[in-house]
Amino acid sequence: MAEATIQGMADAITQAHAAAFADFPPQPAPSPSQDGPVYRAALQACSALGFIAVDADCLARAWQARTDRTGAFDPLQWPDTPGDFGLQTRPHARPFPPCPRNLGLYAVLPDAEWVGRMARAGVPTVQLRFKSPDATAIRREVAAAVRAVRGTGALLFINDHWQDAIDAGAYGVHLGQEDLDALAPGALEALRGAGLRLGVSTHGYAEMVRADAASPSYVAMGAVFPTTLKKMATVPQGLARLAGYAHLMRGYPQVAIGGIGAEQFDAVLGTGVGSIAVVRALVNAHDPEAAARDLMQRMASRPAPSDASAVAAPRGNDH
Repeated sequence: MAEATIQGMADAITQAHAAAFADFPPQPAPSPSQDGPVYRAALQACSALGFIAVDADCLARAWQARTDRTGAFDPLQWPDTPGDFGLQTRPHARPFPPCPRNLGLYAVLPDAEWVGRMARAGVPTVQLRFKSPDATAIRREVAAAVRAVRGTGALLFINDHWQDAIDAGAYGVHLGQEDLDALAPGALEALRGAGLRLGVSTHGYAEMVRADAASPSYVAMGAVFPTTLKKMATVPQGLARLAGYAHLMRGYPQVAIGGIGAEQFDAVLGTGVGSIAVVRALVNAHDPEAAARDLMQRMASRPAPSDASAVAAPRGNDH
């Protein structure tokens, strides 16, 4: 196909979606890994729209797959069909145990005392993110967190320390992409066999495809807004990207995370996610219990969309 035609398709994609992704500076286009004309056009366009190389490549492959499947190139429709991204068909062959579709307010907390405090305040989902070089201290804190949620109804996920979570009888484990990389062979099977739920962090399309391969119980997506809590390898994703992620991963319970304050809850829930994770909004609050009640009320007053009503990925002409 003539280069002019490829350029024309790239321009059409860019123009259709430029408004939705206006906050992202253009990125260098990676070397093509396929020869398809739609792939090459979409790779150029998605890079111009600010997607990093691995995500531009992932989107471009999906654009080509959809064109091959439908027999038509449509620059207006952002890719959102799981099969076009190579996501697993459902039901998954070996999924992790399910968790609630809407996990509600999700408190990420530094120690067992905080876990118990927020669980008693009625927060439905809590995560222990305890950092220490002392393995004994980690085991002690994980066990204390499991005890702290008993009788509260809160679902407890343990960040990273998966073997301690199994030993203590936690509800689930949350792993980042780096945690997945560091897992020993057989670790995922050990987690699955123990009956724990698994949540996985993602920061873009390529990481969502990778998370899907593990068939987790839920996916976390972020950072939505700027955060100072940890150094992020990717820029804040924003609401337009989050809406696209939520629609693509609609088969999973979803947690939005990263720099989300009370005033942003309504807009974040409007993207289709069923849960919002917070850290500073609780642990830095003057009255954490009152803050938790306020955030839960904000979620209750605007129910997250169901699968049927979840918003589609943004189209630039609609904004």
